[in-house]
Amino acid sequence: MDRFPPQHPVADPDRLAALDACGILDTTREPGFDGVVLLARMLCAAPVALVSFVAEDRQWFKARSGFGPTQTPLSQSVCAYALQQPGLFVIPDLTADMRTRDNTLVTAKPNLRFYAGAPLRMADGFALGTLCVLDTRPRPDGLSQEQAEGLQALAAQVVTQLELRRALTAAKAEVSALKASIAAA
Repeated sequence: MDRFPPQHPVADPDRLAALDACGILDTTREPGFDGVVLLARMLCAAPVALVSFVAEDRQWFKARSGFGPTQTPLSQSVCAYALQQPGLFVIPDLTADMRTRDNTLVTAKPNLRFYAGAPLRMADGFALGTLCVLDTRPRPDGLSQEQAEGLQALAAQVVTQLELRRALTAAKAEVSALKASIAAA
């Protein structure tokens, strides 16, 4: 985590607990998430789209289109910068941005050049990751207004899925605790 200062959201224990409460990390692929990245990729005419979760030590992809790895080290995360943003975070040319120009995903294959990420901000205010699109060519104009609004709407759908997952995980824990209490009585 040497790229991010201690006060950065990546290190926030409450944010990490919120991510853990979703029970999403290292789960299998799901059509709902896969469909979102496919739509994001098509909407933004981008070769890569990801549902990315920023953990304490890595960036893990729940869904990916146009990108092989299921995770990358935190040192390669562009999404971690988006966690601090209230809305869409865009870097038109990753080679020209001080934060990303030395990133190995920029300097070597796949030679990424453009990034746009919509934070996955939960109801409690914590951004757990992003829905992002990437391109291998710079985009000086970023996304069109329609693309930006569409990417943010798709990110809201991911958040809805996460909120439902978190509620279901909490309900299952309550049922288990109730069963244990009844069994002990």
